[in-house]
Amino acid sequence: MLLSIIQGLFKPKLNITELAKKAKAGNEEVMNDLLSFSKPFMKKTASYICKRPIDEHDEEYSITILGFHEAVMSFNPEENASFQTFAHLIIKRRLIDYIRKETARKDQLLSLEPNEDDSSEQHFLFNEKSIYTYEEKQRSATRKEELLIYRELLSGFNLSFEDLTKTSPKHVDARKTAFHIAQIVADHEEFYNYLLKNKRLPLKEIESLVEVSRKTLERHRKYIIAVVLLLNSDFIYLKDYVKGEII
Repeated sequence: MLLSIIQGLFKPKLNITELAKKAKAGNEEVMNDLLSFSKPFMKKTASYICKRPIDEHDEEYSITILGFHEAVMSFNPEENASFQTFAHLIIKRRLIDYIRKETARKDQLLSLEPNEDDSSEQHFLFNEKSIYTYEEKQRSATRKEELLIYRELLSGFNLSFEDLTKTSPKHVDARKTAFHIAQIVADHEEFYNYLLKNKRLPLKEIESLVEVSRKTLERHRKYIIAVVLLLNSDFIYLKDYVKGEII
């Protein structure tokens, strides 16, 4: 029982990230062991997100397991800061979706049961407003969390938000050009893999494709890398939030 996990505990080089990679590769035994080993983490994560104790009998725990499994199957150690950080983000998204749907369903049922003092229309408007307020709070919380993870991702490339503020192209045309180059890198598998592996842009190859000088590429290097990482991330809310602002 949990043989692969136990072996992992006594091999310094084997960690949860490596176990996740093996599970993703199709090792069902490691996947099962990883799920069992990670029960405390999943319960703690679910309880934190739901703001109440969650155990294995709760529907929220089933959603958490599905989210954890999804995180294993989509985790990329070269893109994501750490497996548990990534898993926390995926689990949170799945739980928020579940809670939002359940809240909407229950509120819709309540809207069909007006009391003697209120009309059904008043109930519907009240519950519709409650749902919107709840969803807006969840979106805001998720954006903040994505921002923290994005900061961590940038740090792996020796970048910070302060760097981006200082080096971001000041003119609209320059920003559009830099953003266009970032899109090329994000869409070009060879360029993107080079960036992830070497933590720098393949400037020579990019220069041969665009009508931009090497000096300009180097000047906007940090901005381009940051945009590439954002474009190829799963930060749904963050990308939507900055849409129209980074170009």
